[in-house]
Amino acid sequence: MERLLVLARHGQSEWNLQNLFTGWKDPGLTDLGVEEARAAGRRLKAKGVRFDVAFTSALTRAQRTCALILEELGQSDLPTIADAALNERDYGDLSGLNKDDARAKWGEEQVHVWRRSYDVPPPGGESLKDTVARVLPYTMREILPRVMRGERVLVAAHGNSLRALVMVLDGLTTETIPGLELHTGVPLVYRLKDDTTVATKEILDRD
Repeated sequence: MERLLVLARHGQSEWNLQNLFTGWKDPGLTDLGVEEARAAGRRLKAKGVRFDVAFTSALTRAQRTCALILEELGQSDLPTIADAALNERDYGDLSGLNKDDARAKWGEEQVHVWRRSYDVPPPGGESLKDTVARVLPYTMREILPRVMRGERVLVAAHGNSLRALVMVLDGLTTETIPGLELHTGVPLVYRLKDDTTVATKEILDRD
């Protein structure tokens, strides 16, 4: 039984390019983001990876990334489940602001705390801890049981929602997880043991 779980952060979005806090806002992919998603699909195809089901968020950039990966695999008709539980962290009042402008308004140290601490949310938004509390129950209820039944699962989502999963899979702590950066369009390929721990992990980095 393979117990395959692949995590993929969406390709570059228009707001990534503009250095804006995005969160639950819904910009599309840039041309580079489209190519990053397609390249992710090609790398998975080269590894012989196939999926039985895909999960994504309620946001366009993740959904399109998921669709482009599956298109490259010749699996565009794959059952795909979209749920806001997998959405990016909500940046609240920071959403839509340029990160440099936010630093000018609140100070570099405060913005760094909001971005990189585990449990301090920005005004009106979510901390990484809040995001973990949203993502993990959904994963335990909807995604992990499928993996453990032997289904091959793709999750195309966001930097922070996927960090919540990587934190558990890789056994990271609340001190180390804020420093983890997941690159756009780079699949993480996990194979799990029968006790749900990680048997192997492979990062299909850019060529």
